Amino acid sequence: MTENHPDARTAPSTFDVTLANPRADRVRQVRALSGRSARSRHGLFLVEGPQGVREAVRWAPDGTVRDVYLTAAAAERYPEIVDAAKDNAAGQAARTGSTAGTLRIHVATPEVLAAMSPDAQGVLAVLRSGHDEAGAALPAARLVAILSNVRDPGNAGTVIRAADAAGADAVILAGESVDVHNPKVVRATAGSLFHLPVVTGRSLADVVARLRATGCQVLAADGAGEHDLDELQDTAGQGRKPDLAGPTAWVFGNEAWGLPEADRALADAVVRVPIRGRAESLNLATAAAVCLYASSRAQR
Repeated sequence: MTENHPDARTAPSTFDVTLANPRADRVRQVRALSGRSARSRHGLFLVEGPQGVREAVRWAPDGTVRDVYLTAAAAERYPEIVDAAKDNAAGQAARTGSTAGTLRIHVATPEVLAAMSPDAQGVLAVLRSGHDEAGAALPAARLVAILSNVRDPGNAGTVIRAADAAGADAVILAGESVDVHNPKVVRATAGSLFHLPVVTGRSLADVVARLRATGCQVLAADGAGEHDLDELQDTAGQGRKPDLAGPTAWVFGNEAWGLPEADRALADAVVRVPIRGRAESLNLATAAAVCLYASSRAQR
């Protein structure tokens, strides 16, 4: 992906098409980022659709957004994305004193965008992989969501979105969890991926030890838990343990088999979400949202 292209600040104001060949090398290279091997090899990933790209150009760490691709119709429909991308590029250039490596805007035909991704909806961005990996320090926080060996990308992305909405400080994908830059994960976050730290590359035991050292209690969500979430809400702030009003890291397990005994044993307590109807259980992402909001409300 070394092709030269115009600076974002000089992109045609009339949104003239600059990319028209759906079989071009650039298109093939962007499309390849849907696969993990290409993402790892190039250190890049895709953000598809206007909502995700809008949040990426506004909130992704400085220098992370590399390219934004839009159809002419999408550029007209979403001027706030174009404006934010131009501001992003100008800010990078001002800080570095050069336009080299800054964000670029490309106007492409609908056929090009469709060839890059069937889920682009006329808007696509390529970002440098900039999320927190194994060598980075875990944050001291009041509310954290930990996903342990969660493989389903839709669930993982939805939990990141729910954690963002609940005001969590970070999400941690521990163990053999899905790649956070999987396009399905990125789409499911609806832009929340760029609103809070997402830490990867650590074992659950390491994560628990580090968070406990910062003062977080660790609660595992499991249908067979000895503590009822409703009861914990009723006693929050009264000094009883576990106390939802205190700094809390929630651990959520794999969709199919939940949390094994060894993982539950790492937690300070195991908590169940009450099931009052006839449902056998709750979907992982739904249970995570309920638990995170329970803590968020108690901490207020």
